[in-house]
Amino acid sequence: MSIQRKKHEMPLLPRESRICSFDEVALGYSEEIAIAEADRCLNCVNQPCVRSCPVNIAIPDFISKIKQRDFKGAYDIISENSLLPAICGRVCPQETQCEGSCTLGIKFEPVAIGRLERFVADCNINSADKINRIESKNKKIAVVGSGPAGLACAGTLAKKGYEVTVFEALHRPGGVLTYGIPEFRLPKYIVEREIETLKKYGVNFVTNTVIGKTITVDELFEDGFKAVFLGTGAGLPRFMNISGENLNGVYSANEFLTRVNLMKAYEENSNTPVLRAKRVAVIGGGNVAMDAARTALRLGAESVKIIYRRSMEELPARKEEVEHAKEEGIEFDVLRNPVEIIPSDTDKEFVGGIKLIKCELGEPDERGRRRPIELPDSEYIIEVDSVIIAIGTTPNPLIRSTSSDIKFNMRGGIIINDNGETTKSDVYAGGDAVTGAATVILAMSAGKEAALSIDEKLSK
Repeated sequence: MSIQRKKHEMPLLPRESRICSFDEVALGYSEEIAIAEADRCLNCVNQPCVRSCPVNIAIPDFISKIKQRDFKGAYDIISENSLLPAICGRVCPQETQCEGSCTLGIKFEPVAIGRLERFVADCNINSADKINRIESKNKKIAVVGSGPAGLACAGTLAKKGYEVTVFEALHRPGGVLTYGIPEFRLPKYIVEREIETLKKYGVNFVTNTVIGKTITVDELFEDGFKAVFLGTGAGLPRFMNISGENLNGVYSANEFLTRVNLMKAYEENSNTPVLRAKRVAVIGGGNVAMDAARTALRLGAESVKIIYRRSMEELPARKEEVEHAKEEGIEFDVLRNPVEIIPSDTDKEFVGGIKLIKCELGEPDERGRRRPIELPDSEYIIEVDSVIIAIGTTPNPLIRSTSSDIKFNMRGGIIINDNGETTKSDVYAGGDAVTGAATVILAMSAGKEAALSIDEKLSK
């Protein structure tokens, strides 16, 4: 039997429709395309894809169910290890995880595991209606933060019979899934649907509650919670500390995307609008930078440039997101580093340009990435109306300032042991609050592992 060398293409919204709307770009596999892609799976005995999945989904097993047109069976297999398959199928970096280890990928393109996961999840949109809840253990657990780590922790514990309450600082649950990832990449009805599934397992969501301000960790224990999981994420943006960062029109990507995704800044009468700039520079090369650039384009920008200090080969963003950005007309100015944001000639309080310096790549740094070296006397200015800074985030500092028993590392991350427990007894943590900004699936894995540790301790 001959095997198709390349994975089946994902149907996409046409470019001309994309750049003027927030509709989802990737349209998903049809049933026939999904079955044809599933047929490419070799069903390896050693299953390297499973070992490379942070939550250990039985990948060949669910793909075999797709081949048999048993999409419900495929969903049940995925759901044993993942509570958010529709989300993970859309935003996880499969190319560096499960697909990166696919045996077929040694000679040909790997199986499109992420696209098949998304297909299965979308086929089973109403599966949560048939959930059977188990008998309650009558033990309350508090989960702080409703991002991927918090949701995974909450779902895992709820399925074991715990009474779980998730506390969210914002007015809508979902964390970075809601405020960070744009609609065109992750429609919000998908996030809402996954959260509704958790509610059917008995998870209670309390919004507009800032742990450390509205209520402290100690007060949660006084209210009868037996354990607390901190999944507060990494919501504190980093800046470049260069002249001009305080000008109007300069945003952190975190603020920019939150205003658009959560507060609907794209609406004409939004209470939290953003500047409708015509010329935008986005600083950074990760997925967040791609999201910010593509969002600015949809808000009416005529020119959007990604400014990145390394080369295209070093871009940390997913290959798919870079390809979509290029297709939509985003320009890439690589081997460039900002040195100053220039005020406008007509209004000194607003952005008028950005000064860049050219770079070349030197020797690798401690992480193995080649260092960008600035070239003397190579500065030049480009005219822009807005600058969006997407160079990373660090963990939220609020817990640190209000919980002296919980220790933190030099980078602001919560210190945990091998079981996910912090230096305060019965307080656990995971996800970006521990590691700094990472991926959705790694945060989910941390939340799930912490939940298992909580269950083990409380079951003694």
